[in-house]
Amino acid sequence: MTASAKKSHDGFFWSLFSSGGMLAAILIPIHVFIFWVAAPHGWLTPNYDHLRSLAQMPLVRLYLFVLCSLSLFHWAHRFRFTLYDGLQIKHLNELVFVCCYGTALAGTIVAAYLLSTF
Repeated sequence: MTASAKKSHDGFFWSLFSSGGMLAAILIPIHVFIFWVAAPHGWLTPNYDHLRSLAQMPLVRLYLFVLCSLSLFHWAHRFRFTLYDGLQIKHLNELVFVCCYGTALAGTIVAAYLLSTF
């Protein structure tokens, strides 16, 4: 590697983007259907005590954390490149990078805190 070559972390963020998009595309519609369609229409009668005890299981918390975290990083990556391509603000690369991924990291920390105190 030459002295002028810069190490890129794009592969890492593309992997977060793709895994977050895959999980979001497969799992979020299921959650939306169950909690925003089936339950309000009376097709399912959720037992909230059962859901609360289910959410206290470590594996379920890990699932919810991964779902929230990867979805946030998917959003951050998509929003970053939407700003670059749509608004033509590539000159603000560092600021957009920090704002997008910083927001995703902050959301991940909030999700971890909420899931650990629930």
